[in-house]
Amino acid sequence: MKPFVLLATRAEDLPADEEYALFLRYTGLEPDELIRIRLESGPMPHLDLNELSGIFVGGGPFNASDPDEKKSAVQHRVESEFAALLDEVVARDFPFLGACYGIGTLGAHQGAAIDRMYPEPISVVPVTLTDEGAADPLLAGLPRRFEAFVGHKEAISALPPAATLLASSPTCPVQMFRVLHNVYATQFHPELDVDGITTRIHAYADHGYFAPHELEVTLAAVHRTPVSHPSRMLRTFVERYARP
Repeated sequence: MKPFVLLATRAEDLPADEEYALFLRYTGLEPDELIRIRLESGPMPHLDLNELSGIFVGGGPFNASDPDEKKSAVQHRVESEFAALLDEVVARDFPFLGACYGIGTLGAHQGAAIDRMYPEPISVVPVTLTDEGAADPLLAGLPRRFEAFVGHKEAISALPPAATLLASSPTCPVQMFRVLHNVYATQFHPELDVDGITTRIHAYADHGYFAPHELEVTLAAVHRTPVSHPSRMLRTFVERYARP
């Protein structure tokens, strides 16, 4: 099988390594079948899409809506690399699934409005599929409404006409969308389980997602409601797009 790639941007080793482990677990892939590239540590290598089955993008610390003058040199580089990659991905309708930061990269590439109107604290939210989402093969087997882990400072407030809305939540209108047939992005984290999000809460406690005194409240919020359905789409993505 041609491998998949996980493009990652987390600088902290513990959550970065756990993110990779979670993608391995829920895709069912072996390490040689899911190549991790940590973009925060160096430039994106050339990716020959003819030699890949698909691309995943994990979450990360960058926000597309940050003013340019507040973005680091690394963020500017990563954004430029994603823009070039997505030119080819979209032109070829190549299998792509971006989670959290991935929705910002694809949304920015497609001209979506990305701002601070619909942030969601680190928590569990109910996600509801649109009619198009319920009919999408990547979401086959998921209930029309399911719980998912979220935590983001920015979100898409308006999609361009070329994008198809697949899912929403009460506090964030764009939880998932598709471009063409095979290019996807989610605001929620399909790769996370409760242990994974607990690690991230501790790792990013001083990154502005919640106030210092809200640590215990935030931990309680992600333990309150079971989350079991979103990870199914990762296995479905692999089953649908793996190429010999």
